[in-house]
Amino acid sequence: MTIREELEVRERELLAPQAAKSADSRGRLRPERDDDVRPAFQRDRDRIIHCKAFRRLKHKTQVFFAPTGDHYRTRLTHTLEVSQIARTIAKVLRLNEELTEAIALGHDLGHTPFGHAGERVIDTLMPGGFNHYEQSLRIIDVLENDRAGLNLTWEVRDGIAKHSKGKSGAPVGMAAGVRASTIEGQIMRVADLIAYVNHDIDDAVRAGLLKADDLPRDLVGTLGSSSSIRIGTMVKDVVAHTLAGGLSEIRMSPGILDAVLRLRGFLFEAVYENTTATAEFQKASGILSGLWEKVRDRPDEFLDRTTIDAEGIDTAVRDFIAGMTDRYAIRLFEQLFIPKPWSID
Repeated sequence: MTIREELEVRERELLAPQAAKSADSRGRLRPERDDDVRPAFQRDRDRIIHCKAFRRLKHKTQVFFAPTGDHYRTRLTHTLEVSQIARTIAKVLRLNEELTEAIALGHDLGHTPFGHAGERVIDTLMPGGFNHYEQSLRIIDVLENDRAGLNLTWEVRDGIAKHSKGKSGAPVGMAAGVRASTIEGQIMRVADLIAYVNHDIDDAVRAGLLKADDLPRDLVGTLGSSSSIRIGTMVKDVVAHTLAGGLSEIRMSPGILDAVLRLRGFLFEAVYENTTATAEFQKASGILSGLWEKVRDRPDEFLDRTTIDAEGIDTAVRDFIAGMTDRYAIRLFEQLFIPKPWSID
């Protein structure tokens, strides 16, 4: 028996019957030899951590553009917080932590520069629209590893594809055809929401857009007065009600779910769509729209010829723009649009 096979036996012994088992994966897009040490989902987690798109997340906006403070969240720190919450839930429920972590770490690989504002801009520019979760799949299936992709398992890809909730969607209670096929994948939607409604409050207070006293008092009374207390309340609720439901799907109590969704609604009004944030979004729109037009006019200088020939120039522009970090987008915009000063020395 290899070490991997011993670990697969251990999964069957220790994990809940409803948990996804590495040895039972539906497989990869392209068959490949199993690793002697790592089960399939652990291998996927490692591939995500080592890919270029994951490293770029450290310079992509979560909510606040190009923050000068050291303690604002970026897309990378958001991803790590989601992963921690997701693994906590999976551990208590005796689910597959490595599958849960791989989905969490890969869920935002396709996010644009300048956060959701950047996503909205590219959605208007790209024929057929744009979704960051579809771009995440494109990165792991096609773009990474010199266009060989990461060749991840079906279960990880399914969890990434079905994690997004949008502005109004609930993290639980979806129809079977809409939610992730594994219960580990369903954790992703809940963990993502738990993470961002809490850390975005923290960042908004740090930025001066909110004061702690601005939070609706009834929601504070239900969920808690601090980020750590609120996260604990939400995680315990998810665990308790999922167990009570026999691990058939990830669940939340009606009261906590309502409070979380109302808190998210408050954040959209007070933070994501307030006047200050909207002004910054307009700047991001100008940068990305300008770059889209410029690189489209100069494909040989910026774009991948293989993509242009196979899928068209708009797809190549989308891949290039969506893959940028904030600071690279700003730097390239300055290079292409801001005149260089002449020296008279």
